[in-house]
Amino acid sequence: MKKQLIALMVSGSLALTGISTAQAAEAPQPSHSQEEEAIGFGSGLVVGAIVGGPVGAFIGGITGGFIGKSVADEDLIENQQAKLSEQEADLAELSAKNQSLNKLAQQYAATQRQLNELKTAQQSRLSEMALGLNVQFRTGSAQIEPHFQLQLDKLAMLMSLSPELTLDLTGYADRRGESDFNLALSNQRVIEVKNYLIGQGVDEQRLSGIALGDSAPLMAEQSRENDFFDRRVMLKLISPQTATASN
Repeated sequence: MKKQLIALMVSGSLALTGISTAQAAEAPQPSHSQEEEAIGFGSGLVVGAIVGGPVGAFIGGITGGFIGKSVADEDLIENQQAKLSEQEADLAELSAKNQSLNKLAQQYAATQRQLNELKTAQQSRLSEMALGLNVQFRTGSAQIEPHFQLQLDKLAMLMSLSPELTLDLTGYADRRGESDFNLALSNQRVIEVKNYLIGQGVDEQRLSGIALGDSAPLMAEQSRENDFFDRRVMLKLISPQTATASN
């Protein structure tokens, strides 16, 4: 009797499995979790019927259901773990890119500081040169002496290396002689210096000049020594920054 009951339950379980299979073709497909749970319940039911009879079949079915549910949960955990690993990899990549951007920003800031320092140093050198760029002349002469020709050669080379620079020339004369003659002489000195620089390759458009004659002596007291410093053409280098500041 017991064996017949077990066989009946096994047959019934198999029949239910067959019916479920036939219905599955027509009904919407269950989720992976539901499939695992159903298979676990059916398997547990059969095993429980063989081992423990009707009571065993019931307990086995419940146990099988839990086993199927556990298998489905493990698959879900694995899927979630895989997604988490992908997200961690994406975060690591973004972190690396962010570090690269920070490093690039630091390099840019350092380069900008160096550029500003170079511009400041260049302006300082130009200011220093402007203080010492004077071409001195003999009394009553507009001829450029060899020593000052070498100085003008270096100036022309500097201007060729820095095409943004322009040059202002101001001519002077000492207070000996007539003022009209001194004004004309200072103007001729400016012309001689301009022509020399043009001959060294400096564009005339980058040169501007003015003559002041004996109207602006360096010292209030007139003497032989002071007259020497008044006979000059003063040269002043102008950079775009200096021009902007003056305007």
